[in-house]
Amino acid sequence: MTSAPPRLGVAVIGAGYWGPNLVRNAQATPELQLRYLCDLDAARAAKVLGEYSTVQVATSVDEVLADPAVDAVAIATPAASHYAVAMAALEAGKHVLVEKPLAPTYDEGRALVETADRLGQVLMIDHTFCYTNAVQQLRQMIHGGELGELQYLDSVRINLGIVQRDVDVLWDLAPHDLSIFENILPPGVTAVEVAAQGSDPVGAGRACVAYLTLKLSNGVLAHVHVNWLSPTKIRNMIIGGSQRMVVWDDLSMNQKLAVYDSGVGISAETLDLDDRAATIVSYRNGDMVAPAMPNNEALRGVMAEFVAAINEKRAPLTDGWSGLRVLAMLEAASTSLSSGGAFVPIRDVDQPAHLSAGSNGVIA
Repeated sequence: MTSAPPRLGVAVIGAGYWGPNLVRNAQATPELQLRYLCDLDAARAAKVLGEYSTVQVATSVDEVLADPAVDAVAIATPAASHYAVAMAALEAGKHVLVEKPLAPTYDEGRALVETADRLGQVLMIDHTFCYTNAVQQLRQMIHGGELGELQYLDSVRINLGIVQRDVDVLWDLAPHDLSIFENILPPGVTAVEVAAQGSDPVGAGRACVAYLTLKLSNGVLAHVHVNWLSPTKIRNMIIGGSQRMVVWDDLSMNQKLAVYDSGVGISAETLDLDDRAATIVSYRNGDMVAPAMPNNEALRGVMAEFVAAINEKRAPLTDGWSGLRVLAMLEAASTSLSSGGAFVPIRDVDQPAHLSAGSNGVIA
């Protein structure tokens, strides 16, 4: 009988907005033992842990990384610090789970994934939405061909605040949608160009409203609307296919996904291209099905995948390379935004063959 692997010692670095969620889910994961919560503000960290916690509070990342009882770290510090903290952790021999974005720049993100690959450490990005039941089902439907040929993707992620100090709305909210696209697109289909437009109507010094249009390698367009200034909170995605269409409402408690057996057809008759007015368009309005889908805490799934990737010595679902592909899209979008909204090519992330997208490549 094979004994279970020993519990992994983990430290959470950052006790701000997202850190408490990481703490709670690390403590709820049986394979993990939370050893530290590290933050420059010791009082804030102690408040997160509670009066009777035995987890240590630290104010020094170096102190945490020097402890051999710490096998892995989960980083929830401001985005500008992700590269420095993650690189220090990797070089200290720790596995790393880091919040989005992977790093402030593509080059820094590339350095992180190559370092993790060279040292045989797990580098995982907390693209939380990829671990929801809804996104996992969307991925299965698209990869399985249930929707037919992909026709378009349209995503809206808007709410009132929080206006970030260190990033614009693109870098704050769009990584969620871009990581979902990266996760659910059919095999071999990638984003090749992006155009972004944005505005700062409140004088915050950075874009607070933005629209992205991505051209995919199969000719399909994907659209993202992000906004910090909306009076209502909306988290919707519509995916159109030649056979079925899907609406995902992440805020719905009872009906996350609605699958429509609807579509548009064009007459099979050969028509003169100059006589498009004569084209016969037909519409199919079939049933709508709402798949039964229990709500799950996606972050619990993130922690489970992090542990499994470490114990099984494999790449996680949202590994560093997936984070790098999202980073490439963000950098191209920023370039487009600053140049008036023109389409900008997205870097081709030449991932090593043994760690190709979606693989379970074994880590050395």
